[in-house]
Amino acid sequence: MRFCALALLLTACHVAPTAPPASSVSAEAIGSTRNSVVATPGELAGAPLTYFAQALDDAERRELATQAPNLRIVEGLTREQALARAGEAHGVDGSYATPEFLRAASRLCWVQARSAGVDRYLSTRELIENERIVLTNLRGVHGPAIADHVFAMLLALTRDLPVHLAGRASGAWRREGSGELRGIALQDRTLLVVGLGGIGSEVARRAHGFGMRVLATRRSDDRAPEFVERVGKPEDLLAFLRESDVVVLCVPLTPETENLFDARAFDALKPGAFLVNIARGKVVDTGALVAALRSGKLAGACLDVTEPEPLPSDHVLWTFPNVVITPHVAANAELTDERGSAVLVENLRRFASGEPLLNVVDKRAGY
Repeated sequence: MRFCALALLLTACHVAPTAPPASSVSAEAIGSTRNSVVATPGELAGAPLTYFAQALDDAERRELATQAPNLRIVEGLTREQALARAGEAHGVDGSYATPEFLRAASRLCWVQARSAGVDRYLSTRELIENERIVLTNLRGVHGPAIADHVFAMLLALTRDLPVHLAGRASGAWRREGSGELRGIALQDRTLLVVGLGGIGSEVARRAHGFGMRVLATRRSDDRAPEFVERVGKPEDLLAFLRESDVVVLCVPLTPETENLFDARAFDALKPGAFLVNIARGKVVDTGALVAALRSGKLAGACLDVTEPEPLPSDHVLWTFPNVVITPHVAANAELTDERGSAVLVENLRRFASGEPLLNVVDKRAGY
């Protein structure tokens, strides 16, 4: 009898596994309104518009059919097909924005980049000089995944993980570690975020969660988040480097940030620091990086981006045991896709209704 009662109780208490909660990604919470402008000319407000997209999923199509009924989406064109039909387009996915297309697209007023960095777009004179065309990016979309990747790479070095991962194939139990990487704890160490934007803020938030002291630099005068102890301007970089155990580069690539981390920066850096680059390879002078690794000034480097990129198989950076290299994959995550979709659909809706767009790029400043 007791067994039956217990069985009935367990049956009554059993709860079937539930599916993960639906995403509640909010485009307005992700996207920036700092430079917001209306891309749609006044005479086209509410009028039929055409947007060349790479590909949308069924959910995106359904939402846009309801939210932007005046917007015709043309999907999956090759570059040659898009060029032949350039005169139809009012807005396009950034993959179509070649110089030839931009010259032929007489109605074009909006280009949506599918990345946060826009350095490759801003090398196109036809886009920079045409004041009619508004450029938007996916700033803020990639932050959580990239910030996770920053700490995945950093922890690989600070916990001597490469030797233990390599030991899986042979079943090696190596408690002595590699002898090349010294395990350290992140708590109470100082992390510097160079470029406290959407990605940099997520890095800073996680650093604070690890019990680290967080410093940052950025160009704006915005108030420091509560998890950042001190924010300086770009001209404060060298002074901040002298205090920093970990430096994470999150700046966009612009003429001002190309080779930002050069021999002078490495000289200023606190001995034994770690460098993490998830920005662009050209932000770091590769020769100066190699010299800092060889001299021991750097305890290690974590690189998701390199210069050149892809990094040749015979490049010297592959030979350092204290360097972690991943092939520009830091943003890869399901959450990134969800956040990117939310911003894209919201911008398409805003474009169709003549509202200010999110994540408008200052084409002269480069971000």
